[in-house]
Amino acid sequence: MICRNVLLTISLAMLTLCSLGRAQLQETSVNSAIEVARANSRAERATIVGSAMNLTDKDAAAFWPVYRHYEYERSMLEDSRVAVIKEYTDKYPNLTDAEAKAMAERMFEYDTRLAAIKKTYFKKFNKVLPALTVTKFFQLDRRIDLLADMNLESALPPLTQAREAPPAQPQDTDEPK
Repeated sequence: MICRNVLLTISLAMLTLCSLGRAQLQETSVNSAIEVARANSRAERATIVGSAMNLTDKDAAAFWPVYRHYEYERSMLEDSRVAVIKEYTDKYPNLTDAEAKAMAERMFEYDTRLAAIKKTYFKKFNKVLPALTVTKFFQLDRRIDLLADMNLESALPPLTQAREAPPAQPQDTDEPK
């Protein structure tokens, strides 16, 4: 019963975020929409986590301080992801191969650094909470990430619609041989 209520809460919160995100993208610039979405996402994430984790007072006293540090580090890292998204939206649909490659490499670096933060905080949470509680949190965190990523990706133009730059033409020289 509790699991069903948690899933319902998460689903409703994410649907709300999806609707807000789409409306804001239509009405405002991409930059401000991203910032609003980030602020809303952080607030919603904490609400969902608090509701879904159902922590005892003792566990909550140990959990929330570590969680706040975890979210702070994630938000600092998220700045690099937002920069790539902003660059993508600014340059779309005329990305060059070099720009696309550089953005992909920056996103791979973001993914690597996020995994490192999660591993670090997995250890920190395990120092103050039972392993089952920690694993439950990271499973929930992953699901929230997936829903948020799906919402974000659905608002971005797909690369399949980007125009490929014409291949560089060799310069014709009319010099006699």
